[in-house]
Amino acid sequence: MRHWRLWLLFSAVLGLAGTWAYWNFDVRMRPHNITHSPLEITQALERAGWVSPHLPGPTLYMISFRDCSDCIRFEREVFPRLLAAGVDTRVIVVARADSHGTPHSTPAERTTVAELWANRSWPLYERWTAAPSATWTAPGLIPADGDTTRTLVVQGGRDLVQTLTPLLAENGISFAYPLLVWRTPDGALHGCACESPLTYGHVMAELGAQG
Repeated sequence: MRHWRLWLLFSAVLGLAGTWAYWNFDVRMRPHNITHSPLEITQALERAGWVSPHLPGPTLYMISFRDCSDCIRFEREVFPRLLAAGVDTRVIVVARADSHGTPHSTPAERTTVAELWANRSWPLYERWTAAPSATWTAPGLIPADGDTTRTLVVQGGRDLVQTLTPLLAENGISFAYPLLVWRTPDGALHGCACESPLTYGHVMAELGAQG
């Protein structure tokens, strides 16, 4: 009888462990269905200063900042498959605001963000992200600092984040970088704060970029 009880206990523990693993490594990493304020979210993204290669396939919006390690990993590992599948990767780069006197962006970063938002140059984005951020000087670009118009453009990116954060929270998405939003083949709006590589497979599958 004792051995039977131990076997039942062991089986229960295994079952709980399996259920937790399924939730933690699969269910928790699946995209969220955006059902609250989808039009407002879509319009905010469409109006933002995104850059893209203008491919004919589905649209994926990604909000990032220059030195976001999770964003860089997502681009390195997933973008090649998305681009090969014709997905139009619309990247929205923001220059994060300072907090408590700590700067979270550089003058060159703010200058480049303002130029990307103003003129939508995918080649500039590629040059910028291919260069080490520490040595990037935004050559040939109009400095954002001291230019009222371009400073307002930089602020527009920060305002976008403030606008989207509560709207996405209503859909179960805690804002983090990279923040991804896309439409599925059946027209549903999905999104995720895809910090973990465990989310990548779901994104690629829904955008037809698997395999």
